[in-house]
Amino acid sequence: MKIILAPMEGVVDYAMRELLTASGDYDLCVTEFVRVVDQLYRPAHFRKICPELDHGAATRSGTPVRVQLLGQHPGWMAENAAVATHLGSPGIDLNFGCPAKTVNRHKGGAVLLREPETLYRIVRAVREAVPDRLPVSAKMRLGYETPDLALDCAHAIESAGASTLTVHARTKAEGYRPPAHWHIIDDIRRHVSLPVIANGDIWSREDAENCQRISGCKGIMLGRGALCLPNLAAVIRRQDRALPWPGLCDLLVSYATFPRPDKARGYLPSRIKQWLRYLMRQYPEARILFEKIKQLRQLDEITAMLKL
Repeated sequence: MKIILAPMEGVVDYAMRELLTASGDYDLCVTEFVRVVDQLYRPAHFRKICPELDHGAATRSGTPVRVQLLGQHPGWMAENAAVATHLGSPGIDLNFGCPAKTVNRHKGGAVLLREPETLYRIVRAVREAVPDRLPVSAKMRLGYETPDLALDCAHAIESAGASTLTVHARTKAEGYRPPAHWHIIDDIRRHVSLPVIANGDIWSREDAENCQRISGCKGIMLGRGALCLPNLAAVIRRQDRALPWPGLCDLLVSYATFPRPDKARGYLPSRIKQWLRYLMRQYPEARILFEKIKQLRQLDEITAMLKL
């Protein structure tokens, strides 16, 4: 089984990737997206999003980290893909699934699922810009409002030369509302020849097994489930027990104290509270801790509370 850590904008940053992949149970993780409009980014911008580029493009556990791009212009996407791979990214991932309104309003992410021909041009341009030895993967949803064009989009991505396709089993309009339609992933998988990775509503080992059975996919991508249960990959792959609450608290402290540039520390209080909201699904203690820190604004105060 192949297990990939999902690229979650504003959530799975460098520190989170390091902590969640520490056990070595992930085969790959993907960065938060680099938003490409009409510019060629300097190397420093890619290193900011993906500091792992300076360390062999892998986390300390050895998990490869692939740069993800989001945008609508094939030429600019291709040029930035070339820079990212030159810096060491072990391939490029293309985001055709982001449901954020601001992104979609500017014709990025899931809104492109209305235009299979645009998907083709983007994937083709990036594929031609990236060395043949490196993969170009793509992530899509089932569609924008309906899954009517799902097969057209998958065929466009495949025929343009993508190496793998990850499918989040909902439309953009459905957001993250259950259920995930794993059976539609199976329909897509049966109509393309490239490997398909299943994503959506995998919260447990049982979910992973059901997703594989229904979708027919050998590979899965974990997103919110990995935030709710940080050792979910090990639970799925090695039948480990859920990380106990004291170990989870240690993980929260590690996240809060992870080395970062001073200017990047300002968002940490809100990020820690955000993570606790996810953890509430698995840990009743997370709600109690959240109530204790929700009014705190200073990182040092929050870190002290986490250590109690």
